[in-house]
Amino acid sequence: MTDYDKLLDPETRAFVERTNAWYPPETADYSIERQREIYALMCREFFAGYPDGVSAETTTIAAPERAIPVRLYRSAPSPEAVVLYFHGGGFILGGLDSHDDVCAELCASTGYEVVSVDYRLAPEHVHPAAFDDALAAFEWASARCLQPVLLCGDSAGGNLAAAVSHATRGHAGRPAGQVLVYPALGGDASRGSYLDHADAPMLTLRDLDFYHRARTGGSWRNDDVTLSPLADTDFSGLPPTVVFTAECDPLSSDGETYRDRILAAGGRAFWHEEPGLVHGYLRARHTVRRAGTSFARIAGALAALGKGEWRW
Repeated sequence: MTDYDKLLDPETRAFVERTNAWYPPETADYSIERQREIYALMCREFFAGYPDGVSAETTTIAAPERAIPVRLYRSAPSPEAVVLYFHGGGFILGGLDSHDDVCAELCASTGYEVVSVDYRLAPEHVHPAAFDDALAAFEWASARCLQPVLLCGDSAGGNLAAAVSHATRGHAGRPAGQVLVYPALGGDASRGSYLDHADAPMLTLRDLDFYHRARTGGSWRNDDVTLSPLADTDFSGLPPTVVFTAECDPLSSDGETYRDRILAAGGRAFWHEEPGLVHGYLRARHTVRRAGTSFARIAGALAALGKGEWRW
């Protein structure tokens, strides 16, 4: 059994305890409505505000199935790139407010425009609803912008960013790069971090099973690339990719596997595992030094990719 008392430093343990005080581990047993209420309260508890100079506008974009709510963040009159951001939350939680300050800080750190996408959530809207919204948002951004469009997302949002990258290979307006933060990519749950960290703080294998079944309407599917990007048999032609994972997270192996398959196909990919961190550490960026350092790396990766630079 993994000894998290040794792996987690005092700051990270305090972050886990603070999170659990607002979003207890047993919350996954509650109704979806109650889970969302608790998650929203937790996100407000961790809200850090906007950096000076960042403005935000909430609007909608036209898509084939519906008008998709988005929030646009700007800190410069003529940003050099656009970051399309997909929030985490297990495909059942979150929205424009849950990662509001994260997007504002990425905007301030990079100087790029950040567009946060309020994709449809399960179980009301099963797969491929979230993917369809993510793809429509990218197509909108690609058609709207002369600047490079980067994809970024954490957890479930990392899954959506990667799925869009796979779906748009060969397109004239394909992404200029992608930065994935502890993404859920549909890896092999019988090995690696899925076993070593099956009962990790913040996210467990049981949680992943629940989220997947909610997203798919009860079926366990591993052959759909729009659902599980690691199900793809061809990893060529993908945009430059940087993946960040947490050591104490069942999803860590997904980042390593994804990096390896892109490299094997002749692409550019970099994977960095953050030692001693847990799933969801973006919310700890102001209280845990390791998380703050990682957030700076994430922003730096976006800044570099937006300029067409590859530093890894």
